[in-house]
Amino acid sequence: VQLVESGGGSVQAGGSLRVSCTGSGETRSADYMGWFRQAPGKERERVAHIHSGSSNTWYAESVRGRFTISRDSAKNIVYLQMDSLKPEDGGMYYCTADPSVVGWLTHPKYWGQGTQVTVS
Repeated sequence: VQLVESGGGSVQAGGSLRVSCTGSGETRSADYMGWFRQAPGKERERVAHIHSGSSNTWYAESVRGRFTISRDSAKNIVYLQMDSLKPEDGGMYYCTADPSVVGWLTHPKYWGQGTQVTVS
């Protein structure tokens, strides 16, 4: 499975940004797709994921109510709409995928190269 992110950039605090991730290859192995992020000097953290079949979602407490994850399963694209952005939301956002929820929560099998989000 190959994952390619797009849509990062710079935004002022309180603003919005949407990042996208397009999956290709054996996407049947990517039932759970989502996002991790890592800020400079901080540990990588889970942000959100979505299941392909049920569209069930999970969000980190720090983003719940502000971020929305969605998925176009036919096109293998996952979106992360980020609203009311805060400076602490800045960092490298990585698209991730795994066949299982446990795998995604612990260490996803597939990773993209990342897209930078800067909030000032």
